[in-house]
Amino acid sequence: MSTWTEIQKQRLQELGATEEQLARVFNSEQERNSAYQKTERDLVGRGKEALLNYRDNVKKPALLDLESRLAEALISAGFARVTTPILLSKGLLAKMTITEDKPMLAPNLYYILKDLLRLWPSPVSIFEIGPCFRKDTQGGNHLQEFTMLNLVEMGLPEKDRSGRLRELAALVMDAAGLKEYDLVSEGSDVYGETIDITAGEIELGSAAMGPHILDRQWDIDVPWVGIGFGLERLVMVKEEYKNVQKAGRSLSYLNGVRLNI
Repeated sequence: MSTWTEIQKQRLQELGATEEQLARVFNSEQERNSAYQKTERDLVGRGKEALLNYRDNVKKPALLDLESRLAEALISAGFARVTTPILLSKGLLAKMTITEDKPMLAPNLYYILKDLLRLWPSPVSIFEIGPCFRKDTQGGNHLQEFTMLNLVEMGLPEKDRSGRLRELAALVMDAAGLKEYDLVSEGSDVYGETIDITAGEIELGSAAMGPHILDRQWDIDVPWVGIGFGLERLVMVKEEYKNVQKAGRSLSYLNGVRLNI
């Protein structure tokens, strides 16, 4: 009996082969190699059709389409969109206890909120969607450059935090077209305890509630909820991709389709 070689299997995975196709077993190497040629040819043809359909009809990556839908849903729910610098000073990072050996978070929303809490009536509800960069482990679910949705609502009644967090998680997941998900409590280096939004074993977002010890760095002492989502992982789960690279900014894929075909 024979199965795909590692090189064959990797190539078929890149071309979007199904689990059933990848699990095939053959009576001989000759039968396997013949099947490989046919399977690769079929997948290449399907990929070319998908790229032509993208050019003629779709015209926008799923990642950007999701960003538009999320922004529309949050604005309709009363949130205001903000844009802040990507480059952060070491002083701002230090306020979040972020060092070179820890993941990158964006403290800019804290910076803006300390003023908006003074200028706007509570609750203050804002969000930002933009690129993030971090040192990360390599693997099918990880990217060093990814797109983050950060949303936060400050100044709401403390007793409403948990329910509001669930409402906001549901709002985002519904806009992303994902109905099946779980909320799981986890530990965090920065926030002590977070609530992760997961689909199966894949973490899609992470939420926290305040007041929190880090709030003192910005003289903030009101109750709040906040959630951060990785948009590429939302696309990966929705499109049932086997790896997140298909969903991200890439020179190898266009809207999930391999280009070297």
